[in-house]
Amino acid sequence: MDQICVVTTVVDARSVADVMAAAAVAGRLAACAQVGGQVDSTYWWRSGVDTSTEWSVQFKTAPDRAAALVEQIRASHPYEVPEILVTRVESGDPAYAAWVHEHTRP
Repeated sequence: MDQICVVTTVVDARSVADVMAAAAVAGRLAACAQVGGQVDSTYWWRSGVDTSTEWSVQFKTAPDRAAALVEQIRASHPYEVPEILVTRVESGDPAYAAWVHEHTRP
């Protein structure tokens, strides 16, 4: 099976999440992107604990496209210090992995 990566981030507005998802797929940096519903996040920021509502975005991509996807996310992200996590999927449906690879080729 070809490996795939899941790249995850969170943003402060659904509209921002939708734009990031569409841009990654249109640019073939991700085969698909899923915008998740609201989540309440609690975290340290500027010497205090803060809580905010965020939307998660999960991008499915090929490992050789992950770095470019991370750069695009970073460049368009509204946060000063964005959460951008890259996870390699060790096992999955081979047909899905092939589909991800096919749809992340420029």
